Amino acid sequence: MRHLVELLDRDVEAAYAAAGLAWRPRNTPVLRALMELGPASIRALSHEIGITHSAVSQTVSQMAKDGLVELRPGADARERIVALSAKAEAMIPALRKQWAATNAAAAQLDSELSAPLSKIAAEAIEALTRKPFGERMRQAAQAQAAKPEP
Repeated sequence: MRHLVELLDRDVEAAYAAAGLAWRPRNTPVLRALMELGPASIRALSHEIGITHSAVSQTVSQMAKDGLVELRPGADARERIVALSAKAEAMIPALRKQWAATNAAAAQLDSELSAPLSKIAAEAIEALTRKPFGERMRQAAQAQAAKPEP
C-alpha cells in the first residue's frame, strides 16, 4: 500500500510542479476542509478529514511554514485556529484544475483494474474503521499461538 501511495503522490506532486504550483498532495485534505468549514481548529479539521490530530497538526505546521495557512489562538491556550492565507486562496482556481485532472486520471486507472481502486480503498477504510488492523493482527497472532506445532 505504501508503495502505491508513493507512486500516486509522486506523480500528483510532479503534476502540481509542472503547473507551477508549490503544493504537496497531503495539503489537499486540509485545504478542502478549510474551504468547507472556514477557519477551524485542528480538532475540527481532524474530525472532518478523518485522520489523526497529530497528522493534521504536522500538515498544518508545514503549511504555515509555506505561508498557506495562518494560525491564531482558539478559545483556550491549547487550541489553534487554522485559516487559509491569501496565498492559498489565490492558488485555489489552479488547484481545482489539477484536482479535476487527477480525478479524471483516477477514473481512467479504475477502468483498467479488475475492481475500481477507489471502491476497494473505500471498502478497506470502512472495514478498518469497524475493526482496526491492530486488532486483526492480535487475533491472528492468538490463532497462530493456539495452533499445535507440526
